[in-house]
Amino acid sequence: MTPIILSVATFLSTLAGGIFALRNKKWIKKIMGFTAGVIIGVVAFDLLPEIFRLINENNISSTVPMVALVVGFLVFHITEKFLLMHHGEEKQYGSHHHPQVGVLSALALSGHSFLDGVGIGLGFQVNTTVGIAVAIAVIGHDFADGLNTVNLMLVNKNKDKKAFKFLLLDAIAPVIGVLSTRLFHLSTTNLVIYLGFFCGFLLYISASDILPQAHEDGSTKTIIGLTVLGTIFIFIVTRFA
Repeated sequence: MTPIILSVATFLSTLAGGIFALRNKKWIKKIMGFTAGVIIGVVAFDLLPEIFRLINENNISSTVPMVALVVGFLVFHITEKFLLMHHGEEKQYGSHHHPQVGVLSALALSGHSFLDGVGIGLGFQVNTTVGIAVAIAVIGHDFADGLNTVNLMLVNKNKDKKAFKFLLLDAIAPVIGVLSTRLFHLSTTNLVIYLGFFCGFLLYISASDILPQAHEDGSTKTIIGLTVLGTIFIFIVTRFA
């Protein structure tokens, strides 16, 4: 019962982040700057340390997750370019403002949220202490996940209503993930591969999509400050977790 209760907390955290983004659209460039910092922080202070821990504890080759990271980066890059190709030459879509890119990004984040829930459920399969620790980390950054989902939908010209639907998908995903762990056990090697792949995806959308668009209005100093603040925020969250 405890894992399910904690998964509901992740639902509320994600929903709160997304609603905040929807109600503060005039600040979307600044929110995106903060979001980019959050994503970088998640990779540096949450996902990569977890990969290194699993590698050391289970004698897994470090090449495996690093290859997965590169594949994750390239898969999203290639997929995005193919989706945009029909809109014309590169110079015509440099800003990447296209609905299907937002949908693709939101679906990927929902997949990550689902596996966040899987992580909570598997943590409780080890013991209660591990499960609670994982849940705290997930709840802590799920507010940012909600922000990210809505921001990526809106900045790519999707309507508010559609953005909210994908926010709900992202919010419910961890709950489904927790429930799914009653049916299977994920091997450590597969978990490491997934974490590496998702790191690549996150690095791509933060560096290639979110940051360039955040700086379009010329508020460079402000955006840089918010990006740094986002990384500090995740650093603090992960230290407490």
